[in-house]
Amino acid sequence: MLDPSSFIKESIDEIKKTIGDKKAIIALSGGVDSSVASVLVSNAIKENLTAVFVDHGLLREGEAEYVQETFKERLNLRYIDASEEFLGKLTGVEDPEEKRKIIGEVFIRVFEREAEKVGADYLVQGTIAPDWIESHGDIKSHHNVALPHGMVLEVVEPIRELYKDEVRIIGAEMGLPDEMVKRQPYPGPGLAVRIAGEITPEKIEVCRKANAIVEEEVQKVGLDKTLWQYFAVLTNTKVTGVKGDIRDYGYLVVLRMVESLDAMTADVPELPWEMVKTISRRITAEIPEVTHVSLSVSDKPPSTIELA
Repeated sequence: MLDPSSFIKESIDEIKKTIGDKKAIIALSGGVDSSVASVLVSNAIKENLTAVFVDHGLLREGEAEYVQETFKERLNLRYIDASEEFLGKLTGVEDPEEKRKIIGEVFIRVFEREAEKVGADYLVQGTIAPDWIESHGDIKSHHNVALPHGMVLEVVEPIRELYKDEVRIIGAEMGLPDEMVKRQPYPGPGLAVRIAGEITPEKIEVCRKANAIVEEEVQKVGLDKTLWQYFAVLTNTKVTGVKGDIRDYGYLVVLRMVESLDAMTADVPELPWEMVKTISRRITAEIPEVTHVSLSVSDKPPSTIELA
């Protein structure tokens, strides 16, 4: 059984021994894994850790402000607005795997620039047990990573033996706010994997607003405490609707809500029907571009949690 105080003390001692007085850098996404890893390493090496939060223009509503406010006093934090760079590269791209590839490549370039600026020798990653188990494991705790420009960093993975529930326990023990520790996982590519087809400013705004409505209504009924993930997907399908006495032709939005322990499998639970109806009414009323809302009821497997 995990003893959080002992784990934190032993980890800090090991990090100090490994990194010493050299500099390290970590990509802070705002998710619980990278957040806990950032604070843990910061407690060990203080200002020698630089946490880089990159805004790729595909974040949830209020995400950039929330992350900066949460960590501005806890970490040596650099906020990078690279949204124009990311969205420029995504123009005209429809295939979801191609989107992921482009976002990954641009992120590496942005991160590499910041690593060079601070003179980092170490790269901290928020890898946890399911990550390497799902990738067939056998990954060393510390290994070299060469960034495209040729910069070689030594990798430190302080929470790689933990599972998500244990990471949350460590985060709470270190004093991270409850809403951060318990927040749902969010994909690195952000809304790019929740927008079907080409990404446009209009689609980003529609998906962001729909997602915010889902989160608000789920939290109102307390389901955020039991659901693993809950979000909206903007499809590339348009359907006929009626608003007032006028025919309308707008987007179809799909709601996705699942329970899981570690994301290896996931189930769609029975959901409060009034909540689902409220979400549907709000989305179609508050987002003029949407005429139809549906609910995904497929488990993992055979489906994945994300639709793209």
